[in-house]
Amino acid sequence: MKQIFRAFFFGMLLITISCTNTENGFFGNGNGSGSLSGFSGSGTDDKRLVAKFQSEIGDRVFFDVDQSTLNSDGMTVLDSQAEWLISNGDYKLVVEGHADEQGTREYNLALGARRANSVKEYLISLGVSGERLQTVTYGKERPIKICSAERCYSENRRAVSVLNNLGY
Repeated sequence: MKQIFRAFFFGMLLITISCTNTENGFFGNGNGSGSLSGFSGSGTDDKRLVAKFQSEIGDRVFFDVDQSTLNSDGMTVLDSQAEWLISNGDYKLVVEGHADEQGTREYNLALGARRANSVKEYLISLGVSGERLQTVTYGKERPIKICSAERCYSENRRAVSVLNNLGY
């Protein structure tokens, strides 16, 4: 029993050390983000670039009901994203496809995937390398607004571009 306790304690100690590690390495970049939007490198400069991308360029496009076709507003945002990505070659992009809460889980996962792929294909057509783009679908699983009204549904029908310079 004593050996089991020691092994457990040692394991917990290793986990704690790895979670507080501030150096890039085997256990990650040490920033504690645990998400695709974590960054390595100079930190502050990366955060400024990401903030600029989100606020000035735009990190999301919206879709009509049951549609994965880009509208002119979406294309304008993606034109700016492509220009930014071409100028900032160290970054990759994960495109998240989302849907509103109407319909089945399976239908909305497929719709989210089509939306993410529409964004990816459009960015590729503008000169962004497909190697730098990844898609993921969340369907209706990650809504921004929860209510049974069109104003909520319209905000949930989206594709969100998440910057990433850590690789996939």
